Amino acid sequence: MFDRAYRQRLEADLTRWEADGVITPASLTAIRAALPPLAPGINIAVVVAIVGGLLIAAAFLAFVAAHWIELARLLRLAMLLAGVLIAHGLGAWFARAGQPVLADLCASVGAIIFGAAIALVGQMYHLGGDFAGGMLLWAIGALAAAALTGSRGTLAVALTAATIWSWMRTFEIEVPHFAFAAFWLFAGGLALAWNSRVAAHLVAVAAFPWWIASSLHPHLHFRPSFMLANGAALLFGGGLALAALAWERAARAGSVLSNYGALALAGAAILEAVMANEVFRSHTGLANQPLWIISCGVAGMIFAVAVAATARRIGTAFAAGAIGLVLAAAAAWTPQQSSEPWLAYAALLCAMLCLVVSGMLDAARPRIVAGWLGIAGVIAAITWAVKGSLLNRSIFLAAAGIVAVALALILNRFVPRARE
Repeated sequence: MFDRAYRQRLEADLTRWEADGVITPASLTAIRAALPPLAPGINIAVVVAIVGGLLIAAAFLAFVAAHWIELARLLRLAMLLAGVLIAHGLGAWFARAGQPVLADLCASVGAIIFGAAIALVGQMYHLGGDFAGGMLLWAIGALAAAALTGSRGTLAVALTAATIWSWMRTFEIEVPHFAFAAFWLFAGGLALAWNSRVAAHLVAVAAFPWWIASSLHPHLHFRPSFMLANGAALLFGGGLALAALAWERAARAGSVLSNYGALALAGAAILEAVMANEVFRSHTGLANQPLWIISCGVAGMIFAVAVAATARRIGTAFAAGAIGLVLAAAAAWTPQQSSEPWLAYAALLCAMLCLVVSGMLDAARPRIVAGWLGIAGVIAAITWAVKGSLLNRSIFLAAAGIVAVALALILNRFVPRARE
């Protein structure tokens, strides 16, 4: 969809440039010849076909559910197997007919039917109650189908099933469920192999539930905001490192991952500001936090600093500053304190400002949006803190505003001279 909109704008620009004499007709022809062909879009016929297919599938499921108990077990198994085969068979037919959207939909339906078959077989034969194990089997089967068919929808089904499996295992064991990382990395490898931004978005989004579940683990003694800040730092820094690589596929995937990492960093900053109040503070110090959590944040910081140093990107340097300030604030708030954490509040506001500046310098709009959202959230959290003096908070916000205005005046004076 985004490639099609870009090509439409490019075609309009090329036509205007040719009319203005900026480019010659020969150059226009060469540019058009160099552009790769667009994938077929979704027209009205495809939309109607999708709706019809969904209605037929719903009718089939309703009919089977109404007569499920009356059917023999072998007939039930045959129907489930037939559903999987028919879905993938139709997907292959649509792929040959040049309808990739319908082919992807059929493959996704086949993966969903496979998951339903696992649950129904377990119900029919009274198998063990390890529901999480069933979700893992579903996730592995869907991931294998995605690898064979190249279906983005099937990859989404696989990541959803794996996320549910990880959440269930997280609250069964006394440590975070690290096995999900292997599944996630394999899915990331598929996204790189396909060179697909859609798959990269799916993989990036799938990282969020794991970090959230791990931060809510009842057996670990730390605030959720501390772990989420370190996880966001790793996603953001790792994404920046991938985006700086010369390999185009890794750069595209890294750009997507860094955008989600910036949003996660802003969310962690807001959560830190909310939980900075004395009511939420942890009684454990930084030395008592798991080493692997701290290592994740340090690794993200190292990635960002390395990219800024090697590529000499000032925007990435500001991004590294945002990561460092958020991590510093998270570490400063870990011990129990009786006074308001004004220094940490200031660090968070500076971090979100660095995020906005970084996005402006690197022309990364999601980073700009994340920074502004972070600034708004942190200010709201400071203003409406559960405990503490409202007068002191107003004085702090006023002082921060005065410093920001003074900084703006200084920049407004010197930046135009630098441009001249």
